[in-house]
Amino acid sequence: EVAGRTCWDFPTGKGSDQAPFELKLDMARQCWDEARHVEISGKLSDHMGSEIGEFAEQTLLYEAGCNTDPVLRLCGVNRALEGLAIDVFNAMREFGEVTTDPVLYFCEDWMLADEVTHVKMGSDWLRRITANDPDRQRNALEFQRAVDKLFSFGGFRGEQEENPVHLARNFRALAGFSDEEIEDLVEASAEAYAEAQAMQ
Repeated sequence: EVAGRTCWDFPTGKGSDQAPFELKLDMARQCWDEARHVEISGKLSDHMGSEIGEFAEQTLLYEAGCNTDPVLRLCGVNRALEGLAIDVFNAMREFGEVTTDPVLYFCEDWMLADEVTHVKMGSDWLRRITANDPDRQRNALEFQRAVDKLFSFGGFRGEQEENPVHLARNFRALAGFSDEEIEDLVEASAEAYAEAQAMQ
């Protein structure tokens, strides 16, 4: 939905409220990938004995894709939300390996490869669009950090033993994250966990 809306919502161009045509092509490719993920996930749900609608969905993930600035949308969706997908799909792929379920492993591995590409597109476009505007890049990365902290869900994702989903550092690096950006993500996840613990 969000990738398709990015193709539609922004005029084609290079202004602050516009999106280059090549970026729209990448978002169209992502629409194709995500449609394939829906098909894979539907069949995987059958395989795992679940069904569509069994679990409720929140609006939080969708809200990250509603920003009116294309650079903030890229950071919120392609770098933060799709980054979360990297971590979750990697964890599920590892679960498929541990439980010796080749169907689960293969499905998660397939979707994980796409997610690395989606995050890489976000990383590349963030840097291209803001190459001559360091303030805009800094603001975009600050927005991404806030979204990433939310997407850590108070300890769901992190690098501690008690975190169900661990940060997939190697895939983040493949997706265009610098070592500094990975460390900042680790810190944001740890902050989210500490804040959640303090509220208990």
